Amino acid sequence: MLEKLKELTQKFLEQSKDKDILVVSHFDTDGITSAAIMASCLKRLNKNFSLRIVKQLEKEIIETLPQKPILFFLDLASGNIKDLNNLKNEIYIIDHHEIDKDILLKENINIINPHLFGEEDLSGACLTYLFAKEISQENKSLANLAIIGMVGDILEKNIGKIGNTIVNDAEMVIKKGLLLYPATRPINKALEFSSGMFIPGVTGSSSGAINLLREIGIEKKDEKYKSLIELDEEENSKLITAILLRRNQRDTENIIGNIYLVKFLNKLEDARELSATINACSRLGKSHVAFSLCMGNKAAKKRAETIYTKYKQHLVEALNFVSDVKKIEGQDYVIINAENKIKDTIIGTIASILSMSSVYKEGTTIVAMAHNEDKIKISARIVGRNGHKNIREVLDSVIAEIGGESGGHAKAAGCLISREKEKDFIKILRKKLE
Repeated sequence: MLEKLKELTQKFLEQSKDKDILVVSHFDTDGITSAAIMASCLKRLNKNFSLRIVKQLEKEIIETLPQKPILFFLDLASGNIKDLNNLKNEIYIIDHHEIDKDILLKENINIINPHLFGEEDLSGACLTYLFAKEISQENKSLANLAIIGMVGDILEKNIGKIGNTIVNDAEMVIKKGLLLYPATRPINKALEFSSGMFIPGVTGSSSGAINLLREIGIEKKDEKYKSLIELDEEENSKLITAILLRRNQRDTENIIGNIYLVKFLNKLEDARELSATINACSRLGKSHVAFSLCMGNKAAKKRAETIYTKYKQHLVEALNFVSDVKKIEGQDYVIINAENKIKDTIIGTIASILSMSSVYKEGTTIVAMAHNEDKIKISARIVGRNGHKNIREVLDSVIAEIGGESGGHAKAAGCLISREKEKDFIKILRKKLE
């Protein structure tokens, strides 16, 4: 793959000498950090380029793309080859989502995807960073953004040989501890907004977080609580025990791990918190703020933090709604149809939180649905690591029958369908899951 990447960079440099470039990237953390890495790289090359951030690469979007510039897709497009084959532009794709290996690529489509090479899974940002680094060693300064993208796609737990080279390039500190973020802010707030680690009675509850800390004897110091990385060994041990007692599963493997502190705007920041902040901006329709933040704009950081606070409130409201709403349940699956009660941009986050919450047993398929005007956004997740079902293939097979668009990974996938197909989708999906 690295040889192919080297070949691709040379081809791109030759083809882009006198051409404009349009970068199209996904709107999640991995996509935004990929876009920032590519934008920084192209700026250093003095290239004429424009940038477009999209929620999903739909056929309608592809059909409206201009015909003259080089098209560069980041963190998407592996599932859109058939439509891209109709374009005459020179096309570059850097992506890590599953791809049909049998599909024919036209000569104008150049793609780097680990699935085509049997390589370790690398986030879009990590792959974009490797591309930028191949162009110039000056771009090693962008490694921190690649780490944030990696954490954003939860790929830091299984870092392979190539991933380790990126870790070594980054300015960062790795500490072992509870996977609560932000590790650098007061622990009561990290507990209250612990969406990545759902804690019954604590997540979404300010009083619940404070009561837990009181129970284990952690008090305020100088009018505020310590941060996670400031806790001593005994306090840390008590906190881990208290969290495990509140979760149905005794899953220390999933709540303890590496905390990645990366240098960002001249300060060590929790990569998970940065990832969540970037993600929040996009989910609330402010991708431009997230991109500006990744480009090092200090004013954007303040705006992003305000948006993130609002986003966390949306998540808490959505989780409360999900706990009360009637669900469609069957053998090893649960379907949550939120209709218009949860934003389509955060339904995937809710599905992810539930899949990591210990509420459902390992192997359970969680499918969450939310309306988006005349369409429905569907996000599916498999609980735990040992499920044998490939949820992307399941969604692909449903879409093949009713129409729509799908993509993703074996344990985390999504699709987009028209509202009029809602009942058909649920009926066929249930049949296939059963």
